[in-house]
Amino acid sequence: MTTDAAPEPVIRAASTVILWRAAPSGAQVLMGMRGAAAVFMPSKYVFPGGAVDPGDAADPLPMAAPCADRLRAFCGPEAPCPSALAGAALRELQEETGLVLPPTDAPALRFVFRAITPPGRTRRFDARFFLADAAHLAGPQDDFSAAEDELSHLHWIGLDQARALDLPFITEVVLAEVTATLRGAPDQGVPFFDNSGTSPAFRRIV
Repeated sequence: MTTDAAPEPVIRAASTVILWRAAPSGAQVLMGMRGAAAVFMPSKYVFPGGAVDPGDAADPLPMAAPCADRLRAFCGPEAPCPSALAGAALRELQEETGLVLPPTDAPALRFVFRAITPPGRTRRFDARFFLADAAHLAGPQDDFSAAEDELSHLHWIGLDQARALDLPFITEVVLAEVTATLRGAPDQGVPFFDNSGTSPAFRRIV
């Protein structure tokens, strides 16, 4: 007797924040570890982020024109607007780290990467990654006391040292791109790993 395969989960829009700061030894990024019981990427070190909620579009946020245009690229009519994606990024950052990037500083979010989770995963996301300088935070950069419990071991870590952590594959790729960006590589467009179809595709959003 055969059983039908489980249907693929719906691909949900998501936003992730790569918060960075300058340090004497070089740029550092903020990362935390997902719980061992997490359904998606258990025990992996990741950047703060999560799915877009309906309320994230409630308050229009200012966005730099190049980022807003790129966020609209390769999107269907059901995709969240750039303001909703930015709102989700700010909300997730505050929930998971306790750190606040004021809505008025939304232009500080730079859209740097996009990836759609491949088929066969328990959850699938169309994730947009934003890079933001911690200098724009409203409070201390090391105060995680207001963070929720989704991420543990929140800490700042150097770009090279971060590669030694237990990272999901796509986080490794994002980290390499961010390292190049922070070290002055020219803007060649936003990398987009598109796994929405039957065959994976890679393109750059320019």
